[in-house]
Amino acid sequence: MNSFDPTEVRQYLLGLQQSITQAIESADGGAKFLTDAWAKAPDEPLQGDGITKIMEGGAVFERAGCGFSHVRGPRLPPSATQHRPELAGAPFEAMGVSLVFHPLNPYVPTVHMNVRMIAAGHEGQPPVCWFGGGMDLTPYYGYDEDAVHFHQVCHDALKPFGDDKYSRFKQWCDEYFFNRHRGEPRGIGGIFFDDFAEGGAENGFAMIRSVGDAFLNAYMPIVERRQGTPWGEREREHQLYRRGRYVEFNLVWDRGTHFGLQSGGRTESILLSMPPLVRWSYQRQPEPGSPEARLTEHFLVPRSWL
Repeated sequence: MNSFDPTEVRQYLLGLQQSITQAIESADGGAKFLTDAWAKAPDEPLQGDGITKIMEGGAVFERAGCGFSHVRGPRLPPSATQHRPELAGAPFEAMGVSLVFHPLNPYVPTVHMNVRMIAAGHEGQPPVCWFGGGMDLTPYYGYDEDAVHFHQVCHDALKPFGDDKYSRFKQWCDEYFFNRHRGEPRGIGGIFFDDFAEGGAENGFAMIRSVGDAFLNAYMPIVERRQGTPWGEREREHQLYRRGRYVEFNLVWDRGTHFGLQSGGRTESILLSMPPLVRWSYQRQPEPGSPEARLTEHFLVPRSWL
């Protein structure tokens, strides 16, 4: 990593976690985040520490989880070496902030954001450092203006790093957050990137800072617009049913979940993305022409929002 110092990444990530959770507490107006600092035991193969922040039962957010972790292990798990076979079995260091917020009001979308760094290298060789992350939006009742706003902020966060980045990472997000067993996107997308090392470590670090710093501007205006929308039992049932798709993706397809579990990570922290309540219904079909049908027909279709 030459002169690049990973401790700068750690300091930034801790500050990002703090600023986001403070903003979410302020927006909720009632509930507070529980702060759970943890450290791996000395005899465990995976070493490291982290801070899991979780808020439940709020006026706006039914469950909001935002976790920081910094771990070191003797060998990269398979989920991290798919595109770097030369690093299979190498010792590694990984750190990141990951969040998922599940609002109470069905008209407010669920959101996910993650920024991370991984460094690995065999003994006697300089370590290789790469970055990943992004953010994506999962509405239950869609609004075009919300989708446009979210994607515009994502676009603007990436623009300093090249005109190609938004289009590349937007397509990557559409392809990644896709329930292949359902043939259906998880939401309206956003941006996603992984194994990013273009321009060196300083450039990768600058890019995840730009993405992390843009998150609140991408999401909170949508929360403010929708949180006062009246809702009832019909909207709640639809929300819980669609949350099931969220759970399916996270457990079946998500590489971050797989990385954490395969590397011996802390299960409670890895699964902080799970919603507090969810339901499944056998072959449920929305009424034709309904707002619930419009979600799948208009919003859960990969498209250009800009």
